[in-house]
Amino acid sequence: MNAIANDIHPAPARAGTDSARYARCIEASRRIRWEIDRDVFQGREFDLAHKFLPDGLSRLDRSSLVDESERRLMSQVQGRTYAYIFGLVERFINAKVLEIGQRHALGDQVKLEALVRFSDEEIKHQEMFRRIETMIGGIMPAGYECTADPDDVARAVLGKSTWSVLALTLHIELFTQAHYKQSISPDAALSPLYKDVFLFHWREESQHAILDELELRHEHERLDAAARDAAVDDLIALVGAVDGILQAQARADADYFCAIVPRVVAADEQARIESETLAAYRWQYIVSGVQEPRFQQVLGELLTEAQMQRVGTALAPLFAAVAEGDAA
Repeated sequence: MNAIANDIHPAPARAGTDSARYARCIEASRRIRWEIDRDVFQGREFDLAHKFLPDGLSRLDRSSLVDESERRLMSQVQGRTYAYIFGLVERFINAKVLEIGQRHALGDQVKLEALVRFSDEEIKHQEMFRRIETMIGGIMPAGYECTADPDDVARAVLGKSTWSVLALTLHIELFTQAHYKQSISPDAALSPLYKDVFLFHWREESQHAILDELELRHEHERLDAAARDAAVDDLIALVGAVDGILQAQARADADYFCAIVPRVVAADEQARIESETLAAYRWQYIVSGVQEPRFQQVLGELLTEAQMQRVGTALAPLFAAVAEGDAA
């Protein structure tokens, strides 16, 4: 088994879960409930004097850009994309949660309420990210491009097995937690409003990750061996599709940065900036999540060794590309 497959190692089987964990998510949802204007924006605007995305995510501390103002500008471009990508993925996450909720509609009402609250919060998050795009778009130069349509992406993702969509969703919502705690929260140089957006987002997503795992385990139990094996292929395909989105957005963001930075950027430097941006995006949206211990543990519990090997083999080129992009 290669190094990546080894990194996602099997863990001892866990006992089954019941509605008590769903009930705890409901209690947390009620307790931490927040509103976009009252609690997050509070009449504030984004300030281009600050970075948006921390170096731990943008990886600009290892970038070929050496001018601090240029690094700040790129952090703002990447931060705009970070919010856009979250709004994009939450479109398919919410659609899947609504679909799964129907399974509980005439059964366990505690589970139903937990998923209804999950859906309500995801819709709120989508609204918040749309408003962020409008706000940042109003203060940054024209020309920024969102390369993927959220509805088109959702249709493509939802065409895959429920198991694979839930696994991808768990991956996303676990790296959301890690990004905030490890990189966004500790960085004092970030825009205070940008930090608050992801503070409040983190508070609700922490419950969503618990529900993702519960529903993934339930779905796993419903499938036979052949369906589980096919679902692994679906997950690999979904990661490939995410990488396709990242490649297009990295190219667009590098073009945008080079168009708005106040100097002429040579073609070889622009290619290097694009490579570094793609490496950062692959780190943010794929590699950092795969390396999360909880995600490794869950996959290790659900998949066979042969399936883990397939996942590791599929991910190996992305891990290598991130390392290569950092070294470019």
